[in-house]
Amino acid sequence: MFYDFKKIEEKWQGYWDKKRLLKASPYSNNKKYYLLEMFPYPSGKIHMGHVRNYTIGDVAARLKMLQGYDVLHPMGFDAFGQPAENAAIKNKTKPDTWTHKCIKDMEVELKKMGFSYDWGRELSTCDSSYYKWNQWIFLKMLERGLAYRKASAVNWCPECSTTLANEEVIDGGCWRCHAKVEQKDLEQWYLKITEYKERLLEDLKLLKNWPGRVLSMQENWIGKSQGVEIYFKLKDSDTVIPVFTTRPDTIFGATYIVLACEHPAAKDFIRGKPHEKEALDFIDKVSKKSKIVRASSDVKKEGIFTGSYALNPVNNEVIPIWIADYVLMEYGTGAIMAVPTHDQRDFIFAKEHGLPMRVVIKPFDRSLDEATMEEAFEGDGLQVNSGKFNGTSNLEAKDSISKWMEAEGFGRIKTNWRLRDWLISRQRYWGSPIPVIYCDKCGAVPVPYQDLPVELPKDAPFTGEGGSPLAKVKKFVEAKCPKCGMKARRETDTMATFFDSSWYFLRFCSPQFKEAPFDRKEVSYWMPVDQYIGGIEHAILHLLYSRFFTKFFKDLKLIDFSEPFNRLLTQGMVLKDGEVMSKSRGNIVDPDSMIKRYGADSLRLFILFAAPPETELEWDDRGLEGAYRFLNRVWRIQENLKEKADDRLVRLMHKTIKKVGDDFNGFKFNTAIASLMEFTNAIYQFGADKEVFSKLVIMLSPIIPHFSEELYRLMGNQESIFKASWPKYDPGMLIEDTVEIVLQVNGKVRSKIEVPAGMSEEKIKELILGEEKLKPWLQGNSLKKIIIVPDKLVNIVV
Repeated sequence: MFYDFKKIEEKWQGYWDKKRLLKASPYSNNKKYYLLEMFPYPSGKIHMGHVRNYTIGDVAARLKMLQGYDVLHPMGFDAFGQPAENAAIKNKTKPDTWTHKCIKDMEVELKKMGFSYDWGRELSTCDSSYYKWNQWIFLKMLERGLAYRKASAVNWCPECSTTLANEEVIDGGCWRCHAKVEQKDLEQWYLKITEYKERLLEDLKLLKNWPGRVLSMQENWIGKSQGVEIYFKLKDSDTVIPVFTTRPDTIFGATYIVLACEHPAAKDFIRGKPHEKEALDFIDKVSKKSKIVRASSDVKKEGIFTGSYALNPVNNEVIPIWIADYVLMEYGTGAIMAVPTHDQRDFIFAKEHGLPMRVVIKPFDRSLDEATMEEAFEGDGLQVNSGKFNGTSNLEAKDSISKWMEAEGFGRIKTNWRLRDWLISRQRYWGSPIPVIYCDKCGAVPVPYQDLPVELPKDAPFTGEGGSPLAKVKKFVEAKCPKCGMKARRETDTMATFFDSSWYFLRFCSPQFKEAPFDRKEVSYWMPVDQYIGGIEHAILHLLYSRFFTKFFKDLKLIDFSEPFNRLLTQGMVLKDGEVMSKSRGNIVDPDSMIKRYGADSLRLFILFAAPPETELEWDDRGLEGAYRFLNRVWRIQENLKEKADDRLVRLMHKTIKKVGDDFNGFKFNTAIASLMEFTNAIYQFGADKEVFSKLVIMLSPIIPHFSEELYRLMGNQESIFKASWPKYDPGMLIEDTVEIVLQVNGKVRSKIEVPAGMSEEKIKELILGEEKLKPWLQGNSLKKIIIVPDKLVNIVV
């Protein structure tokens, strides 16, 4: 007998929806569990990455329901963004029409998977009821000086016709369309995330249940470094060039200075010099490069001599000043001291351009010769060619040289940070309008709170031509100044979509609340999120911004916690033929087609069994077929239930309950499933009664909910399986009953061993043939036969 998955899955999806069985109900007891997966962009189709992510989360959510928790497991859509505008242009429609159609299509597909979402809490960031509170948050940041406008060179995507934050530039390309990113001067809105840098760094220590890799990525991005700002004077001038270094122990080996092309003094230093035109052309060329590419370690570095010189303050040596692409204004002072013998990047640059080198740290066990060095020595050792610090360990010299330079006025001890303020302006339509009005008399004026939301106009033109469509809507642009009432113009930039996703987890706690971004009482019950699940690609962008917003809300006294997510799991990618699934590679497996062929439960089972959640998963149709066969194997057990189960099966059941529960709690779903398969095999061996079979079905229910619900009801249960309780195991049943077996060789006792009672003859044979104490009598002899008396003795005849 085979189960009819199509009929069963539709039946129970309808039942759960009608009964609102999966609705989050706070305050029913004192145990809450907030499970959240990173919400999707509504592309219109779910892919196998979605299926994996959301199935992992669904198992955890359903397990907690069975364990008696109040579970909040919501779903929504990160609905703003450039792709909707591109789709609107391509399909000759409007972004909101396209987006809402995609949302409806994805809702249908997600519901087919049987995910336990409380759909009553669904939200979409493109709805004005949501982005009204984006604007409210922006105004609160503006009041506190955390939102500000400034002109600067920004990352510009020519394909999307919009700016990008540094974090949105991946390998020199746009994170969305992969077009090569350029530099462009614009006046933009920023959020002062740097105001929170110390707390963002320090509070990483609170995140005990986050992957170490994510913590390291955030720590490196925040980039706190201790060092010295050293004052290099221009030769024959009082002009000072401040240079920040974390390696003051190498100052005596600084043989040239390198400036960023954006350095404010760069053009002054080349003015009137022989290579002025070439240097200006170089600056212009470099300024168009992406800063991410310029800083990349695997790209050849380019530079040009300014024609000017500086003095090394510790020895008054005259050293040349260069401009190079690998130095950025965003870190330090926009100028570096180059020590080619002790920095590999400087070493390569010096070799290419024939620049001088001097060793100032030698290994403890040998000397170095600049002429024969093939790479920089970046290890620890003893100071040489370093004046009064010669012979000192460089680790000690870091501190002593720093203090000496500060005392002599050569520099000052300083802390530097890599983190920069967050650029949120985007020159596009499909995003949250920035609530600011520009008045010739009053300047930039915030939109009053009572006038929120500033809504997107419905009639913006979409032609694919550059510039924001909002700027072309006259009735949107023209406004009155809230201060003086005179004619003014509205801001036409919209917010980066990462603004929307930086606090959505709070809105899910009270998505219909109209008085504030969220209801404090509901947030105090549900937050922080107990388990967050999403891709490692969001380690810096979304996760850092969410932490920033949470700390801001705490400062507003809207919440009383510092971190939004207690536990984080970053799931691996789904591959096919060794590569990530993508349309361009032609290796997409459509979830909907798999559901039609095998059912959602088979797909869920396969995707959990194929690999641990954190690792990559290689798609294999045979694995899905195997999952389907296993379900049918379990289905047939109901036909042959016994009155009473064998004691050996009952003992295994208790072990399985403990093992599966522990594995589920540790997100080791593949090993949990393996244990359930082993238990199923034992049922076929010994036969199960209704109680044992019921326990198996309940343990399977978080993984294959429709299938389990059907079997549970067929056993005569009137309520949903998700109203049941997770099975409890008897600790006494976990203790193995053992027996002592006497080992004989040719009738003479040679050893004794303890084994579990009832061990099969095959297992006993495997065990004794590897027994060390028997080797002297077995080696060199041919084995004739093994005589086994169960649970008593073994006689080996050689």
